[in-house]
Amino acid sequence: MRRLTALRLAVLGTLMLASALFAAEPAEAGYAHFVLDANTGKVLASENADTLNHPASLTKMMTLYMTFEALRAGRIGWDTRIPMTRRAAHVIPLKLGVRAGQSLTVREAVLGMIVLSANDAAETMCDYLARGGDCGSMLTRKARQLGMTRTTFRNGSGLPDSRQVTTARDMARLGVSLIRDYPSEYRLFSTRAFAFRGRTIHGHNRLMYRYRGMDGIKTGYTNASGFNIVTAVNEDGRRVIGVVMGGRSAGARDAKMAALLNATVPTAMARRDAAPKAAPPVAVAGAPEPAREPQREREEPVVASLDSVPLPAARYNPVGKPAKVAKASLEKASDDGDDEDVAEATQAALASEEPNPDNMSSDPDTLWQVQIATSKSEDDARGLLEKARGKAGASLNGVMNFAQAAGGGVYRARFIGFNSRETAEGACRVLKAKSFSCQVISGNG
Repeated sequence: MRRLTALRLAVLGTLMLASALFAAEPAEAGYAHFVLDANTGKVLASENADTLNHPASLTKMMTLYMTFEALRAGRIGWDTRIPMTRRAAHVIPLKLGVRAGQSLTVREAVLGMIVLSANDAAETMCDYLARGGDCGSMLTRKARQLGMTRTTFRNGSGLPDSRQVTTARDMARLGVSLIRDYPSEYRLFSTRAFAFRGRTIHGHNRLMYRYRGMDGIKTGYTNASGFNIVTAVNEDGRRVIGVVMGGRSAGARDAKMAALLNATVPTAMARRDAAPKAAPPVAVAGAPEPAREPQREREEPVVASLDSVPLPAARYNPVGKPAKVAKASLEKASDDGDDEDVAEATQAALASEEPNPDNMSSDPDTLWQVQIATSKSEDDARGLLEKARGKAGASLNGVMNFAQAAGGGVYRARFIGFNSRETAEGACRVLKAKSFSCQVISGNG
């Protein structure tokens, strides 16, 4: 009898362990894609669409969804001031750098999430909306309401957490929900740059800048997730949502997304009455009509003033067949260090370091830059920065590439965002040891 009881307990224990492992369903962090015709719900392309992966900064789409929900419900306004919590202020870059105890407006937080993919803005916004509750649980409940049955959120930014998982199909559902439920606010995803307390902060969704008809939505990267992107394209009333997860590089991810869209957009159902549904006005101003020609990389970005946030035109602009995006071109111009993808690639190295809040002022005078070269083209400047980053290793963790026009057709190749002169000088020493010229410059240099 004792042997039988012991055997039963052993079997029960094994079953309980197997059940626990199954319930955990760890993310595989493998490749997946999913393309949906948003007008009809038809799946146009799918591979591993229900495989669990980590969302990375795609998480901010849900934080933004709930922010838009609170705006529509009147619980907050665009000028509501959100206190920066100590926890949020201490997250790793990318970030706006607002100190703990200071505040930012909802407008600043929204643009920070969309354009910069600012982790501090996302975390403090999510904490504020949760009103003392758990931010991740709040986002997960909303995900279930939207039909995202395999998604679990643990934070509002997408910073690494092994329990934060989603699928390509669920991310497409979230993209559709943003466009369907908040079409006016959704147009903010087309913002390419905004002015923030004396600085101009530029966006990083380089595929959106190239692919005609694309008007959002979000990119993301962590070591565990690979390179992710959710896109939305509107072509002659065809509304297509695409997701790629687990890309091996930003360029490969963008090239795959472009190829998927080229193949699927022409097959989607066109609706001539596919203008966004009427929505209550938001406290932002309109912007000029979007150009009918494809956007180009060197085109001057639309800069949003925080006093009056420009939006694209209320109607979508049909522009015919989707633009072809060459893989070689995308690989060459893959997301640089001035965007989310490369900056977030430093997270593993930064995760064990506690940022010094005293060095994270939003005042540009407290930041330092390192210039390595000047060049006759923006692409050459960016290429030099990528080459230097590959050689300099951890000394450049947490800083951003910046190809700055200097007039006369000259571009400066700089790394920006060092928290102190000492860290900038340390990086400069490493770069010189790798045969790069180097000059340390103050934040306004």
